[in-house]
Amino acid sequence: MTRRTLLTATAAGIAATTLSRAAESSEDQKPLKPPASGPVPVAFVVSDGAVLIDFAGPWEVFNNTITQDNKPAFRLYTVSNNTKMIASSGLNLIPDYTFANAPAPKVVVIPAQSDNQEMLSWIRKTAESADLTMSVCTGAFVLANTGLLAGKAATTHHGAYGRFGMQYKDIRLKRGFRFVEAGSNLASAGGLTSGIDLAMRVVERYYGRDTAERTAFYMEYQGTGWRDSSGAANQEYVKKTAIAGDLTDPVCGMSIPPATALKSTYQGTTYGFCSKTCKDRFDSDPASFLT
Repeated sequence: MTRRTLLTATAAGIAATTLSRAAESSEDQKPLKPPASGPVPVAFVVSDGAVLIDFAGPWEVFNNTITQDNKPAFRLYTVSNNTKMIASSGLNLIPDYTFANAPAPKVVVIPAQSDNQEMLSWIRKTAESADLTMSVCTGAFVLANTGLLAGKAATTHHGAYGRFGMQYKDIRLKRGFRFVEAGSNLASAGGLTSGIDLAMRVVERYYGRDTAERTAFYMEYQGTGWRDSSGAANQEYVKKTAIAGDLTDPVCGMSIPPATALKSTYQGTTYGFCSKTCKDRFDSDPASFLT
């Protein structure tokens, strides 16, 4: 049985409950309008060191969504400064397009990574015509650096609350939220797996609660954070920002188990990092992160 056939087959079994839920939540919905024909184009902005689950999670949500007429709901592609191979959490991938030749997207997904002026300029420009520009985890820093979040609300990984709040005084940081929608065309997810919930929410906004439920059912995804339009499902992370015995990334503030942390030594002290991006930033100027 193909994935599409299985997805279609599950619809009947969950239709009764999903339709009632859709009716209950319709007042909270901010619907997005899919194209008259064809799938919604989604661009994933990636660069060397982009955190894998930040974009792979939403990628699988969109990739596993089909419309009621049994067609792919989204068309997915990656965009970067160039099409040279990049490394993401030990996985190598080749971007589909450059910022110069990428098709115009209706959804832009920004995972945690370092940014550059070409990337920021492209995000600003595409946001003008995109239905939604969304960040995942500390990708919120990239989105914030575009200036698009100024005067709006956002969230990020719980380990980066302090740094984000200090760095962006003009953005209302919402701690303990699975995701935050800033108007109809901007959104930010909390850490890592939160991006899956925000992607599910995007599916719901385009195609309705029943389609989102069907996608979740097929993926065997039992997370419920996406069903709460306020996104308030991460309250424990407001106060719990470190785990005993873990290292604290001096760049983003994330808590990392010593066995999996990337490490650098500076002036006799060893520091741990959640990603190559944070390690490279620290190595370029350690003192700036320790003062």
